Amino acid sequence: MQKVAKFGGSSVANASQIRKIKSILEADTSREILVTSAIGKDKAHESKLTDLLYLLYAHIEYGIDYNHILKTITDRFLDIKNDLSLSYDIEKEIENLKKELTKDISKDYLVSRGEYFTAKLLEEYLGYQFVDAKDIIMLHYDGTVDYETTETQLKNVLKKHKKIIVPGFYAKTPNDKIRLFSRGGSDITGSILAKVSKADLYENWTDVDGIYAADPKLVDNPKLIHSITYSELRELSYRGANVLNQETILPLANMGIPLKIKNTFNPESSGTLISDKFAEANELLTGISGLKNFTSFNITKDSSKQLILVLKNVLNLFIRYKINIEHIPTGIDTFSMIVKTEDIKDYYFDLINEVREIEGVIDLSLEDDIALVAIVSRNMTHIPGVAGRIFTTLGNHNINIKIIAQASTEISIIIGVSNVDYEKAIKVVYKEFYKD
Repeated sequence: MQKVAKFGGSSVANASQIRKIKSILEADTSREILVTSAIGKDKAHESKLTDLLYLLYAHIEYGIDYNHILKTITDRFLDIKNDLSLSYDIEKEIENLKKELTKDISKDYLVSRGEYFTAKLLEEYLGYQFVDAKDIIMLHYDGTVDYETTETQLKNVLKKHKKIIVPGFYAKTPNDKIRLFSRGGSDITGSILAKVSKADLYENWTDVDGIYAADPKLVDNPKLIHSITYSELRELSYRGANVLNQETILPLANMGIPLKIKNTFNPESSGTLISDKFAEANELLTGISGLKNFTSFNITKDSSKQLILVLKNVLNLFIRYKINIEHIPTGIDTFSMIVKTEDIKDYYFDLINEVREIEGVIDLSLEDDIALVAIVSRNMTHIPGVAGRIFTTLGNHNINIKIIAQASTEISIIIGVSNVDYEKAIKVVYKEFYKD
């Protein structure tokens, strides 16, 4: 079995953590491709290295003295080098970087040095061959991954080296520039390499045992989800579960490559396995997640006008403003456009005025302070009564339901409640389905 393993910032935050990684790798030699984030936070350090590099760039950009920040960055690397008794000349590398610290330096290049230097340190300690991400992962001009070229590049590397370590978070554009992925981008690097190597498993090592059935900040000791499908994960992530970047999920799901989330601090934990090759789960629900602060545009149309035409014109308006629509509940002569409040703050009154001017719209009202809660499960299709239990539970706790939405696939039910009822709704629904 060939595995790609990505280690997050907390996993490489200090020498002690890196020693744990070595033990993990020695216990399973099938982990042939490693991806690393930059050094993360730990008890002794409040800042991630990536954040320090962004701060360094800002100081350079505005002509502010940055030597104290560069010293902090250097000390983090030197602490690891010295604790692990490494020979890698990180001092010389950073001294060379210092010569490049002018206003002309690329932000993406500078920030990418966090992963670059971390991978170089790990190369020596773990015994894996360092391969720069810019020499493997290629992008098109629009920023999308050139999978064909990337696959060819990786194959050529693996002909020479059996085990490699690659810095995450960045790739190379056609004009030989380094470009960062979105935050959490080392996860993306790992999924790209898993896809093009056709790995049997992609492991994402972090500082939690896996994905929980609800947010631990809202629910005490929520249950660990042992198995979840990619479709369920996308629903939970989209609705606020801080699990994985959506760009991480798609390359794996499209190839049918399973992903396992594991805890570097607790490697014996089973973790969470994400795959579309599961039988029905034992739990009725897979998980619950949600987000606050949505706005509903509640529209009444002229009964003589076709709903589809009025809806089309309203949708075109939102498209023009590049505002994503979360849900569109409809009736005979009414429909609603539910959007993130943050997305419309700059166009709030313009949207109101233009919606009212659309032919066929006879009334418009807005409702702010809405929270959306997603109850997700691949089993809801086969088991009747789930929705009834949800509604009864919310009603018994005096929580008013403002919005109800369920896709035909029945993988999730979306409930809209007031922002003030959000946390309570999560807690009571969780308790109803996880009474034990």
